[in-house]
Amino acid sequence: MMLRISKFLKNSKGATAIEYALIASLIAVVAITGMKAIGTKILSQLNNIANNLG
Repeated sequence: MMLRISKFLKNSKGATAIEYALIASLIAVVAITGMKAIGTKILSQLNNIANNLG
């Protein structure tokens, strides 16, 4: 298994694919974190509106 991975890493296409996968995963982590923060703020605002209406 490690032999296959080392051959994959030595291949320039494999290295490029791994780089793109790392970049995509970093973007996904940042996006999820941002969405959670925004979602929490939106929920707080909606709860505030609901409390003021009720």
